[in-house]
Amino acid sequence: MSYYISTTLKNTSFEDAIERTTAALKEEGFGVLTEIDIKATLKKKLDADFYNYTILGACNPQMAHQALQAENKIGTMLPCNVIVQEREPGTVEVSAVDPAASMMAVENDSLAEIAKDVQKKLTKVIKSI
Repeated sequence: MSYYISTTLKNTSFEDAIERTTAALKEEGFGVLTEIDIKATLKKKLDADFYNYTILGACNPQMAHQALQAENKIGTMLPCNVIVQEREPGTVEVSAVDPAASMMAVENDSLAEIAKDVQKKLTKVIKSI
């Protein structure tokens, strides 16, 4: 089982890919709580050059609430990270964590069901971009 769900967009800008990803997340009830620009952070902290790479911390409040009720330490795995990366100009990969795979370490049947529901939503997001 892979730990992520992914798609590759051709002939698109990095900025457009982020906008499309954010819009697709919103359609499935996710908001973006955090946006981490890895390229800018590595340049600032290490003076290292890196390609366009942004981590979107996505959260579906209803599902997060259900997960927290089922397992109070699950916040260590929230929010769901979605990455947008452009390793070559015009080709952008969008990947989301597979919550069903990451939650396998937690032995809680209620949480596993919630993770499967989130997995379905994130798969729909990735396929719709």
